Amino acid sequence: MSYVTDHWSFDPFLIVVAFVVVLHELGLHNLKRRSRPERSRKRRISSLLFYAGLAVLLLAVVSPIDYWADYYFFVHMIEHILIMFFAPILIVAGAPWLPLVHGFPVGMRRPVMRAVLLDNWARPLRGLGRFLTGGWVAIVLFNLVMVIWHVPALFDLAETNRYVHIWLMHASFFVTGVLFWLQIIPSYPIKPKLGTGAQIGAILGTNVVMIFLAMALSIFTNHSLYPVYDHLPGVTLSPFASQQIGAAILWVCGDFWALPALSLLFRRAMAEEGGASAVFDKMLHVSGPLGRTTGE
Repeated sequence: MSYVTDHWSFDPFLIVVAFVVVLHELGLHNLKRRSRPERSRKRRISSLLFYAGLAVLLLAVVSPIDYWADYYFFVHMIEHILIMFFAPILIVAGAPWLPLVHGFPVGMRRPVMRAVLLDNWARPLRGLGRFLTGGWVAIVLFNLVMVIWHVPALFDLAETNRYVHIWLMHASFFVTGVLFWLQIIPSYPIKPKLGTGAQIGAILGTNVVMIFLAMALSIFTNHSLYPVYDHLPGVTLSPFASQQIGAAILWVCGDFWALPALSLLFRRAMAEEGGASAVFDKMLHVSGPLGRTTGE
């Protein structure tokens, strides 16, 4: 029981989350004054998903998960999955963007938004935003970040340097996670740039990357890849055994997020195409009742 009750920590990120929650509530209040009641109720329901995502993010960084991640590789994998997958999924589904913007005073919000959206000095910033949210770019960045930070030299660097760990590793996990899920989940007013078929491909491809990463940590090696976990005092579980458990977590948890996402996407595809057979016909590049291919 002490593994759960001990080693909770105070992280300055708590202050950031508290500020974000207050800002979001102010935005909901400001929007409510000029919105229809049903729209306000919808925003309130969405806010619960957003707050749940923030809670998952806090769980990853202030709970004993963060403490034990320094001792056990498999706990570190749990932390990474929470930061990369489950927190961003909930936050994107919560669509907090408009309430957060409208939480700022009008006198501040309007000139800043006008400058960012229209002024010449912000043109590179707008270009960067379009690039990072550009469909497959977000998918590729997410997978690159996931693989690169599990390279032993970079992983050990992050584990021995708290600034690298928090501001580079965890921040890149979370930001690319949000960018990834913005291409899968509609998050008003942001719409995914990928079509349903491409979204299915992105989920399948990312799951394959996770499986190969898990195999590299278990099946394709017979020793611990991360010296930072060697010979830690008080740890009886061998580093390689911890690594194998971590690989299994990556593999299994890949199904936990991928299968529900694929199920929803296939249902969306069937609604768009008019049934399962039409979806498979399109996947096989078949059109029309005579089975003519699209190239004919």
